[in-house]
Amino acid sequence: MQKKFLYILLFITGLAACKPNSNAGNPVAWQQQLAETLPMLGHRNWIIVADKAFPMQTDPGIAYIYADKELLTVLQEVVKQVEQSGHVKPEIYRDKELAFIEDNNVRSFIAREDSLLKGKNMQTLLHDSCFKKLSEESRQFKVLVIKTNELLPYTSVFIRLDCAYWDAGKEQILREKMK
Repeated sequence: MQKKFLYILLFITGLAACKPNSNAGNPVAWQQQLAETLPMLGHRNWIIVADKAFPMQTDPGIAYIYADKELLTVLQEVVKQVEQSGHVKPEIYRDKELAFIEDNNVRSFIAREDSLLKGKNMQTLLHDSCFKKLSEESRQFKVLVIKTNELLPYTSVFIRLDCAYWDAGKEQILREKMK
């Protein structure tokens, strides 16, 4: 009897393991996953909207979602959801290398991205610096990577979340009062 129960349990567990990716066949699944995850994220968390070649890293603090969409479409939705959240705001970083690529498709991508992010504070970092920063940060804070179907190099966008209702000036005033 106990053996039979064990076999049934193993069979059910095996079926559950064969369950397809939750994004398969559902083009809005990534948006729903982001909407469900965003309330749990706060300042110091990261959201990366990544090109398709972005590697899956082994750091336990990094979670992945696949969006079978163009990177800029996903980026637009991510920025919109972050800004509408009320509790966090985006600090946007892109790879410094991107500005040195002369390919027409990349130049067009940059122009569309600049238009999409117009008025937002955007900084650049060397690609390897982004990975080092993510590795360090993911030891203590969650990093959400949304991989897209983008096939252009160095197009991943790194978004560090900051508190939307408290800023460095308010923090400095608080620290002065505490002395």
